[in-house]
Amino acid sequence: MKLKILITILFLSANVYAQNDKETVKIIYSQSLTNGKAYEWLDHLSNQIGGRLSGSANAEKAVQYTKSELEKLGLDKVWLQEVMVPKWERGEKEVAYFDSKGGERDFVNICALGGSVATSDSGLQEKVIEVKSFEELAELGATVKGKIVFFNGPMNPELINTFEAYGGCSKQRYAGAYEAGKLGAVGVIVRSLNLRQDDLPHTGSMGYMDLPINQRIPSAAISTNDANKLSQALKNDTNLEFYFKQSCKQFEDVLSYNVIGEITGSECPNEFMVVSGHLDSWDLGDGSHDDGAGVVQSMDVVRLLKESGVKPKRTIRVVLFMNEENGLRGGKKYAEEAKRKNENHIFALESDSGGFTPRGFSFDCSDANLDQVLSWEPLFKPYLIHYFEKGYSGADIGPLKKDNIVLAGLRPDSQRYFDHHHAANDTFDAVNKRELELGAATMTSLIYLFDKYGTVTISDVKD
Repeated sequence: MKLKILITILFLSANVYAQNDKETVKIIYSQSLTNGKAYEWLDHLSNQIGGRLSGSANAEKAVQYTKSELEKLGLDKVWLQEVMVPKWERGEKEVAYFDSKGGERDFVNICALGGSVATSDSGLQEKVIEVKSFEELAELGATVKGKIVFFNGPMNPELINTFEAYGGCSKQRYAGAYEAGKLGAVGVIVRSLNLRQDDLPHTGSMGYMDLPINQRIPSAAISTNDANKLSQALKNDTNLEFYFKQSCKQFEDVLSYNVIGEITGSECPNEFMVVSGHLDSWDLGDGSHDDGAGVVQSMDVVRLLKESGVKPKRTIRVVLFMNEENGLRGGKKYAEEAKRKNENHIFALESDSGGFTPRGFSFDCSDANLDQVLSWEPLFKPYLIHYFEKGYSGADIGPLKKDNIVLAGLRPDSQRYFDHHHAANDTFDAVNKRELELGAATMTSLIYLFDKYGTVTISDVKD
């Protein structure tokens, strides 16, 4: 009889806790959808400041603006963390064209890739060789010497996870100039990483690794429509020459900052939980999806916790990283400082996949921690959040990885993300207010649950 009573008490207690969690999550979503601040903050970040390349004046404006807004929230502490970042400028708008057999000059849409060197002042014009992979390039070998290599490997449209499709060909953008430069090519043109057919070139970072300075060649992205046009022209004329001119420049590293604010934990102040996005963006648009959305959602998480009456047991930090796009200096610096101070980070969440409708999260964690997350599925089901799986978390929180930390990435619907990613149409008008607010509420709910119940450690599992 005593055993039955004990089981009944435990069952009722569990139901009370579950009911409390259900009500708290409901309040969080209600606050975000009726009283959210994320869209207002994004409006300012996008339309009053604009694109925020690391080391730029706009990046500094974004640092000061977000610090000021976090201070207005009445957090226990707000501060700037110094970090040295690369400074690269695009310069004048790029120009590119090729001459068809009929003598017509076909102008095409290109943009320099971040970190690329410039062409000469008069531009670069040479014959073009098209490849779709590094394997094809290696087979051509020395025949590419003195020519422009055109990487025309498209994102795979059959993959439902568009980030998987992106990962399948992003190495052409990042290492294309390195691989082609080693073989003596004089320039590189890369098909934009975009599933849509349009006229917008998509920039992004590239690297020369250990390539000597005299082998570093200019590298640019070409729009998907123009990549198709150039590919067809090459079929008609294998001797076709391509011209492009870009005036980008790399400068010495400059001082910038991560922006950090925290709510001190009421019971376990030395256990840290991070919610984050990156402040820097590329310069072609205003960086609304990448990653203005993640920035303002993370800011709204700490506000929503306060507005919903949640008093965190653990210390919650919002971290707005600098220089994710072309160096990851902010994420590395934060992890370095956390290690130096011997801070115990148990959980970190990143939003860097756009402000589209949230679907759930991917987790870099133990099976035991994933099982705990799966037990919370009923709390998210009313909001159509259903994706809880192991997978990639985020670039900026990656350096925090160690035993017993749970890393998580918000996973919005990704089908439209690469229409905007690193392009001129990554702008405020492309972000839906309600979708952005749903993402902020979803992130806040996960933070609330991990704060309340903690993470499952290796020692817990062994015990």
